[in-house]
Amino acid sequence: MNSGRVLGVDLGSVRIGLALSDPTRTVASPLSVLQRGREHGADHRAIAEIVGEHEVTTIVVGLPLSLSGAKGPAARATEAEIDELRTAVGDGIEVVAHDERLTTVTAERSLDEARVRRADRVAVVDKIAAAVMLQSWLESCSKAAGR
Repeated sequence: MNSGRVLGVDLGSVRIGLALSDPTRTVASPLSVLQRGREHGADHRAIAEIVGEHEVTTIVVGLPLSLSGAKGPAARATEAEIDELRTAVGDGIEVVAHDERLTTVTAERSLDEARVRRADRVAVVDKIAAAVMLQSWLESCSKAAGR
């Protein structure tokens, strides 16, 4: 089994949602939201700093597939950015993609249930979507390992 925390990353055009697993890789929690910079390199350096601060060994990036599961322009752009992120964090950190379909919808529903005002959602929806995506990845790994 892999060890170390996992960072979930939801790459948006304006904001990047971040979520973090617990050390046992069982539970994902929202961490923070980064405002996008002018260039991806600055965003990736900020993510690399968070990786170091939290002893992250794996980064899971949400892959925006179409509802049919096909890779459209957004998924291809995300794959290119994943390659850039791999370079930024170095060889010791695994960077993988995971299907993020419906994570924002799930995050919005949970905010509805919690009665979070629309004006307050912008600050949190991206990190909640990252946590939903990361939790899905953690559960898929757990099932694959027979746990």
